[in-house]
Amino acid sequence: MNPEESETMRYAVLGSDPSSLLEKLEKYTGEVNWAFLKPHYQNGALVWVDPVLSLTEVGHAFSIDDADRVLAWRKSGDLVTPSEPHAMHWEETEARFLALVVSPFVLIQPR
Repeated sequence: MNPEESETMRYAVLGSDPSSLLEKLEKYTGEVNWAFLKPHYQNGALVWVDPVLSLTEVGHAFSIDDADRVLAWRKSGDLVTPSEPHAMHWEETEARFLALVVSPFVLIQPR
C-alpha cells in the first residue's frame, strides 16, 4: 500500500458508540440495590455523591480527570468514600442507589 492510500483509509471499531461523553454517562446510570454495590464497597471503589450534585456532572469530572473539581467536592463533603457505618446502615435498610461506573470508581447517590 502506498502512503497516499493510507491517508484516505478510515478505520472504525465495530459497534462503537457515537454518543457524546455526557450521553454515555447518562446511558450507563441506573438504579441498583446495596447487594449489588457491596462488593464495590469492599474493594474501595465506591464514592458517595451528595444529591445536591448531578451524578452525570460528577461522572464527567471523573472521566476527564478534573482533579480540581473532584478535590473541591471532596473537601466540601459533597463526595465521600463510604465507611463501615454507612455500609451497615445501607445493609440494614436495604438501600437503593442511582449508580454510575466511571472505572475504577462506582459513583452512587441515594434514591
